[in-house]
Amino acid sequence: MKSLPTLLATTTLLAGIGASDAAVRIVEDPGGRIGTYVDKYKGVRSSGEMVIIDGFCASACTIVLGTVPHDKICVTTRAKLGFHAAWDPGSSGRKTTNPGATQTLYSMYPFEVRRWIDQRGGLTPRMIFLSGRQLAAMYRPCYLDSRASSH
Repeated sequence: MKSLPTLLATTTLLAGIGASDAAVRIVEDPGGRIGTYVDKYKGVRSSGEMVIIDGFCASACTIVLGTVPHDKICVTTRAKLGFHAAWDPGSSGRKTTNPGATQTLYSMYPFEVRRWIDQRGGLTPRMIFLSGRQLAAMYRPCYLDSRASSH
């Protein structure tokens, strides 16, 4: 009977390895065009892949929170999300806030994330960061497997 706990632990370990083969790992993603990320994460949602946020995910990268189901997202202790207002390049090359795109982006986030953003003054040109205990209270922890693909 002493081997039963060992067998159960090994089975659990192997099950975890198999599950993380179908995972997208976000490590260093500064974002980009909103439409590109909506399409990317719709594909991830359709595939049923798990998303591991294991580092910096900012700007349009954060669309993952509203596109992929909550139960398919986990965060490591290194996860750090950056939020700001959407912008377009202005005529002089300076960033110009796009209120419509900002509202679209904001509306994609889950309620808890929107509440957290609101408590910090909303989406503005200034980046705000969600990490640590506050992020861990919203998303379940995950543990890395080196076979998860980085995106």
